[in-house]
Amino acid sequence: MKKLDIFDINSYDCNIPQMVYGNKPADGGNLILSETEREELLQKCPQAEKYIRSFVGAEEFIHNKKRFCLWLVDCPPNDLRKMPPVYERVKKVREFRLKSKKISTQKFADTPTLFAEIRQPNKSYIIVPSVSGHLRDYIPIDWVDENIICSNANFMIPDGEVYDFGILTSKVHSAWTKKFCGRLGSTLRYSNTLIYNNFVWMKPDFDEMANIWLSAWEILQVRKKYPDASLADLYDPLSMPKDLRDAHKKNDKLVMDLYGLDYDMTDEEIAYALAERYNFLVNYLKENNLE
Repeated sequence: MKKLDIFDINSYDCNIPQMVYGNKPADGGNLILSETEREELLQKCPQAEKYIRSFVGAEEFIHNKKRFCLWLVDCPPNDLRKMPPVYERVKKVREFRLKSKKISTQKFADTPTLFAEIRQPNKSYIIVPSVSGHLRDYIPIDWVDENIICSNANFMIPDGEVYDFGILTSKVHSAWTKKFCGRLGSTLRYSNTLIYNNFVWMKPDFDEMANIWLSAWEILQVRKKYPDASLADLYDPLSMPKDLRDAHKKNDKLVMDLYGLDYDMTDEEIAYALAERYNFLVNYLKENNLE
């Protein structure tokens, strides 16, 4: 464990990427397709294929379930009119939004081809589910392709890097989440404001950043050895593969060293240590009028 002065403001990194909600359809289900609906649509309208994307909420993301959406962001109006089944779905989106009691939903009736709220990155990005089981040692987080459309049941980090993934998939971040997140029964409810924005990031030197980057990349590569396994399969405490657990332990040690934490600390002790760092930062900002 390295020596770390938690009362040195220069030990902290406040330049972290933003976490935002995924894309919100507000469509009455008309832009969303099950696997069967996708097949039926393509049988009637093969040209619609280039406008169909994989669509993941928390359930699809963690359990590798298939769902799709019509992503018509770049669809010219003449293409839309040549696809009657798609055109009909868009018509129903408009009707649904106009009938909504929410003024915020009604205003999107003028753009029925589009999701109500679009934040989709144009490059690969990090997904964090809004809900997950409490028994997992690690929060199921992944790095996904930009063609996978993320719903507002997940959070996204559009400008996240592999290093950021390494920090978030660590025991340190998991301990913080489990201690302070909301809960619904045995389900953890992640929050970008409560959990992510209040999580303390320590500033790494070049070697620390490079080593965590490499360990995070190793985790992603080990996962690829199990292409048919969902995140639920991979992170079940009973079925988690040894090589994946070993990769995580390696990453944990590097992140814990960055935070000046002992490797044998419990989750409760880790959360307490992070809270101590958080309190220092809050007080520093108040004392220096930097809130």
